[in-house]
Amino acid sequence: MNTAFVNKTYPDLYSRPSEHKFGNTWDTVAVARIIREKSTEGKSPAFLYLGREEAELLRTHLGQAFGEEAVSTLHETYYMGLKVVTVDAERYICTGGSKETRTIQAPNYRRAS
Repeated sequence: MNTAFVNKTYPDLYSRPSEHKFGNTWDTVAVARIIREKSTEGKSPAFLYLGREEAELLRTHLGQAFGEEAVSTLHETYYMGLKVVTVDAERYICTGGSKETRTIQAPNYRRAS
């Protein structure tokens, strides 16, 4: 018996509108807001979906911080803890997926031995 498992992680670009419209520069505050709005206690988005223009804005933003040669591609890039995925759209940004978030333990926390 053959079983096929399909995990669709890409958003439906026709039914899910872009969550922000960037100007000429990357907007870190807007991205943090999007992530915060999509997060609940113990869960946060896992993916940051970007259209071609947004991907270029992020690449420029990261290039200014780390050098252009460090971000020639966004393949396997994580931003604010989300895996960056470029989608086939000119302008688009949204988050998707779900992952558990770790909470910081109190300093007096001790493991049971």
